[in-house]
Amino acid sequence: MRLSVSAPARANLIGNPSDLYGGTVIGCAVPCRARAAFSEAPGLVVATGDEAIEIASDADLALRGDVFDIARAALAAEPDRESLRVRIDFDTEIPFGSGIAGSTALLTAIVRGLAAWRGETPSLYELAERVRRTEREGLGVACGWVDAYLCSFGGLRSVDLRGKQRAFATPGEPFASVEDLAPFVPALPFVLGFTGVAHHSGSVHAPIRARWEQGDPAVVSGYERVAAIAREGKTALLRGDWPRLGALMNENHAIQRDFGGSGEPNEKLIEAALRAGALGAKLAGAGGGGTIVALWTHADPAPIERALRGAGASELYRPAPVAGVTIHPEAR
Repeated sequence: MRLSVSAPARANLIGNPSDLYGGTVIGCAVPCRARAAFSEAPGLVVATGDEAIEIASDADLALRGDVFDIARAALAAEPDRESLRVRIDFDTEIPFGSGIAGSTALLTAIVRGLAAWRGETPSLYELAERVRRTEREGLGVACGWVDAYLCSFGGLRSVDLRGKQRAFATPGEPFASVEDLAPFVPALPFVLGFTGVAHHSGSVHAPIRARWEQGDPAVVSGYERVAAIAREGKTALLRGDWPRLGALMNENHAIQRDFGGSGEPNEKLIEAALRAGALGAKLAGAGGGGTIVALWTHADPAPIERALRGAGASELYRPAPVAGVTIHPEAR
């Protein structure tokens, strides 16, 4: 038996990070993917490149801060792990810490592959919940929900997370409401710029989340506004009202920046994008590095590309409504 699974990166276009607070986010897949290939083996082995580890006991699942931690967390949540006889080879096109959900994409591919290996077919909703639970509880990341949903569903989606503001999921908690916007948006005039500075999203979100939990009125009202911005932004996106969408993106970013959730590398790219003529620019994920998204409606992309490169962007991407997590029957 052999199979492989892949999942895409994602970019949050507007509304983030209100997904940590029961808000709404509009996001899109990015056409670079993380992959996990599964093949029969005498025991349980995880490998990437020239490195491999054997999982022979619970002690082997302890997090060590290395490239195998994502697989360790996924396997720690597996029922009947002792009976698994499989080798998992993983790789990714998504730079870790780049702010486009590289870790979540890989986790999604591994979790979905393990389910397929057991002969299980979870819904995309159930898969997203499992992935987020593993990321939050198994890896200890202070994360929201939208990454797990977008890596699972792919496409261009509005993800409404009302009722999901708790840090840890509770029994009976609702699934997110996921709406496919791609059929109604013929073009996506966005450019992504990776600062080249890797970050850990949890370290950005955790202190702001603590203020929210303590009832800081500025943070509470701020994220209520960010969620409303996403819902208004959906209307602007569907109407092709780019000036309004750009203004909302800028407001979204100003709120997050004022909470300390951005960073100098992000601000340099955002400023460069706006000077070049972008209608809006904001964080595509958490700040402190990672990636920004700019709304570029001009036919010629060269000015925005030059501006972002000149401000330090190491990679440029374009969001596209590509498929979410995908199972390939045979690994090649």
